[in-house]
Amino acid sequence: MNSTKRVIALGFFDGVHLGHGALLRAVAAAADRLNASACAFTFDRSPTAVITGQSVPLISSVEDRIWLMRRYYGIQEVIVASFDAMQRMDWQDFILQYLVRDLGVVHVVAGHDFHFGYMGKGNPERLKAKCAELGIGCDIIGRVEQDGITVSSTYIRTLIAQGEMERANQFLGHPHTLTDRVVHGKKIGSSTLGFPTVNLTIPSRVIVPAYGVYATRVWFDGQCRCAVTNVGIRPTVEDNDGRVTVEGFILDFDGDLYGHQVRMEFFKHLRPEQKFLSMQALSDEIRRNAQQTRDYFRQLP
Repeated sequence: MNSTKRVIALGFFDGVHLGHGALLRAVAAAADRLNASACAFTFDRSPTAVITGQSVPLISSVEDRIWLMRRYYGIQEVIVASFDAMQRMDWQDFILQYLVRDLGVVHVVAGHDFHFGYMGKGNPERLKAKCAELGIGCDIIGRVEQDGITVSSTYIRTLIAQGEMERANQFLGHPHTLTDRVVHGKKIGSSTLGFPTVNLTIPSRVIVPAYGVYATRVWFDGQCRCAVTNVGIRPTVEDNDGRVTVEGFILDFDGDLYGHQVRMEFFKHLRPEQKFLSMQALSDEIRRNAQQTRDYFRQLP
């Protein structure tokens, strides 16, 4: 029997949106009441992708999901389980052996559409009944709506893929986030355009925002700076074999961040990616985008 008392939110938590936030807030409140650890349980892979065989991009990497849950909802521990192993487990064993025996759960919180165990036979009704039988608390959280639309990862993925970042952020409840270690680029930003740049890579299986230029913020070494960020294949430069790059031109900063961990937050899509006739034309446009970015963040509340 696990000696740590845990209150656990059950779900996939891709992107950690407002719907997930309702579960995570309930967990934090119950953990405080029961003097237990506030935890979230998530899978390493998208259950929908595994079950349907379709490619379903993630909104956020596992690492970003863990950071978001801790940062915005005070979750102390995130348990990342193998979906392959969990989908073969009987739903009652999942509760008795895994949650109770292995994790020491004293209270669980799940969404209205949470299914678990072999063939997805575990559902909110069975979870609630089994918990009552075992003397474990159980909250089932209903659907959460924003502007009359159900908050869902599917809807948010559509918004990000279309570049509708401001609306996506309204449903996420926070800026869309990408964390990565800065890699060497082609030095075009600093040498040709006069801006220091950070080159990030979108992890495999994580959604790529619509190609274009975004007003972003970057966090590094305890600092925060505004940046103009290009997502795409850099058609003017034609140097990256069609690979998708995320290149942030950092405003009001002078330094080299190679090898540093950077967290980038996306706020607004400024324009689609386009091919310019010259590097000078590109440089002029980025300076214009830099002013747009400064103006945008200045008017934020």
